[in-house]
Amino acid sequence: MTHSDAQDDDRPAARRSNGKLIGFGALLLFWFVAFCVLGTWQVHRLSWKLNLIATVDRRVHAPPVAPPGPADWSPQDVADYNYLHVRVRGTFLNDRETLTQAVSEQGPGFWVMTPLRTDQGFNLLVNRGFVPDDHRQAATRRAGLPQGEVTVIGLVRLSEPKGGFLQSNKPASDEWHSRDVAAIAAKRGLGDVAPYFVDADAAPNPGGWPLGGQTVVSFPNNHLQYAITWYGLAVLMLVGGVLLVRGERAARRSGASGE
Repeated sequence: MTHSDAQDDDRPAARRSNGKLIGFGALLLFWFVAFCVLGTWQVHRLSWKLNLIATVDRRVHAPPVAPPGPADWSPQDVADYNYLHVRVRGTFLNDRETLTQAVSEQGPGFWVMTPLRTDQGFNLLVNRGFVPDDHRQAATRRAGLPQGEVTVIGLVRLSEPKGGFLQSNKPASDEWHSRDVAAIAAKRGLGDVAPYFVDADAAPNPGGWPLGGQTVVSFPNNHLQYAITWYGLAVLMLVGGVLLVRGERAARRSGASGE
């Protein structure tokens, strides 16, 4: 076989090798770009989360204000009131309270959701706090059922429609797994009710129940770790590409020297 014939035989193998190299390179490039995009997205999420935490912290520690009235009940407005520190006066409608399933630092039990007829003229659901199972009946905590006008200070919370994790609310049987304002208001015939509820603060109630001040203000923030992970994977793809090219070049040099 002549030298020219050997070169002709090597061409298909070289083309196959080049095709594999291009294919692997394209795959590595795809994942490099994808991981960079995911990392950048997490950086944006980190910025959003830090801004959210700072905003909520300002609201929680600001002096209490009047709760948003009917003129400010559009869905866009209400979403911006979460954790707003409010003060409201009115009269509790104790005969229309609703118990919703709860898990707190005290263990399993119920949130006591009681309508408040505000001095602003609308009804407002107030989460007065936690009660264990042996105090779920109002008769077991009569001292904690205030009569006449009261002042409630607490945090605005957004409605929790439909139910809790894997458990739907069942209004017909008065079984509640989440604080669904619209459904509770309909069940209790409250009429003009605010589309949010208020978590009462830790001011003690006579008799000790319900136990207020149970709001947990905590936002998981793992976006920095996620960003580092995605960018790290992008770097690995880049290193893999470099090693692939170097390995292919070394193999070709070795093949050329052995001819």
